[in-house]
Amino acid sequence: MAHAPGESKRMRVLGIETTCDETAAAVVRLRSDGVGEILADEVMSQIAAHAAFGGVVPEIAARAHVEIVDSLIARALAQAHLSAKDLDGVAAAAGPGLIGGVLVGLMAAKGIALAIGKPLIAVNHLEAHALTARLTASVAFPYLILLASGGHTQILAVKGVGDYERLGATMDDAIGEAFDKTAKLLGLPYPGGPAVEAAAKDGDPERFALPRPMVGRPNADFSLSGLKTALRLAAESAAPLRPRDVADVCASFQAAVVDVVEDRMRIGLKLFRQRLGRAPEAVVIAGGVAANSALRQALERFCAEAGLPMVAPPQKLCTDNGAMIAWAGVERLRLGLTDPLDVPARPRWPLDAKSQRALNNKA
Repeated sequence: MAHAPGESKRMRVLGIETTCDETAAAVVRLRSDGVGEILADEVMSQIAAHAAFGGVVPEIAARAHVEIVDSLIARALAQAHLSAKDLDGVAAAAGPGLIGGVLVGLMAAKGIALAIGKPLIAVNHLEAHALTARLTASVAFPYLILLASGGHTQILAVKGVGDYERLGATMDDAIGEAFDKTAKLLGLPYPGGPAVEAAAKDGDPERFALPRPMVGRPNADFSLSGLKTALRLAAESAAPLRPRDVADVCASFQAAVVDVVEDRMRIGLKLFRQRLGRAPEAVVIAGGVAANSALRQALERFCAEAGLPMVAPPQKLCTDNGAMIAWAGVERLRLGLTDPLDVPARPRWPLDAKSQRALNNKA
């Protein structure tokens, strides 16, 4: 149910996120001036539970979500000084992600929505990342976004809520996945992104001549498997690795990724202008990899050259969180975009319509 214009100040949505290894619950309010406000944001990380395995173990993740989700929702409501019946809607990430975890959060949301008689909003986890800049910086449509996380790397034209055009995507590894695999290869702790970034600060980015895959290609796609192989060979050539060697490998790897991203974003901006016939309102970086300071600085330079504002959510809202799910719920609820209680959990859920049609044709 859409709210009348005068009712927007009452719009308060609970958001639940359980797609990977963070259990999160948050409450976001849409104020009467159209600006979003985070009333509560609770996140429980599972990093310690998965660290010994060097990556997320789906069964462990799902079990942890089951154990904590109810109490985390209660904490979020208490922090927001609300009871469940005060909510205007309940949003949950319905995919893409690890299906066991997705089911936990979605079922919790369905139960609450049914109990309080309020709308359910099944949120695409990628859409939540893509819309976060509108919560934190009120970015207007359309904008260009680099969505980079452990499982996804895409360049998208964000034209409106539910209206996305994919301009480029990875053909193999996601950027975050490449960082994690690099850390594992070098014996650095999980999660790999922050560990590689920290090591790179003391390293020489020019010591190892690593490739820049896809640079110069006319499309905006990524390919990181060749870079990963080259990095492994470089590490083997320097073995046994001393701390200085590890720092230099990390710095060389990070520099290669930054160069690739800058090049791909230049092509993405060109495609955006060609397809939409205009420049974007802003360039946004979102997803867990957006927390990488070297990548942010590179995109700031890129945006300065292009004469466009660069928007990156606060680091806390780059990694998985409930506030982004709640805000996506607000965005959809105010347009009347709600879902039935039998809406399914989806391990795969492309954001753009073209990729969704391709997935449906395979099914």
